[in-house]
Amino acid sequence: MSERDERPAPARRSDILAELEAETAREREEHRPPAGGPAYQVASTLVALAVGVTGAVLAYGYGLGTLRRPGAGLWPFVIAVVVVILSLLLLVLGRHLDDSEKFTRSSLLVLVGLVTFVGLGVLLPVIGFEIPALLLCVIWLRFLGGETWRSTIVISLVTVTAFYLLFLVGLRIPLPHLF
Repeated sequence: MSERDERPAPARRSDILAELEAETAREREEHRPPAGGPAYQVASTLVALAVGVTGAVLAYGYGLGTLRRPGAGLWPFVIAVVVVILSLLLLVLGRHLDDSEKFTRSSLLVLVGLVTFVGLGVLLPVIGFEIPALLLCVIWLRFLGGETWRSTIVISLVTVTAFYLLFLVGLRIPLPHLF
């Protein structure tokens, strides 16, 4: 019997776990984009800041109301302000961080996701909730996420149905809709 086999079972399990963790870390490092440095850190923070400011302005336009009678823009405004504050903190304190990644072709997927989400907002008042939400799910799952057509169709239909039942039926939120 080898010395390794004589150790108690928990020690062998921790060895296996340590090996798996090391292998996973190596694989992650192999697939990770190259480091971007401070310029990328600042650039991505400025994008987040612009998104937060734009969101706050748009949410304010919907009306904030009060805490007792919140307007349509109150909670989106609060979230946008949090994004702005965190972006400003990251802009001041995060310039010395080294965990940013260079923008690569896959970075464009985030932009495509943002554009399709804005498209949902534009189409929602025109043709209702169902079709834009279904299109958004299909684009995100199939083209951005690489899911199979079968899982894309099933997950998209279940997701849109769940949101329809939750927001339109359960919470009675007056979203424009077809049915």
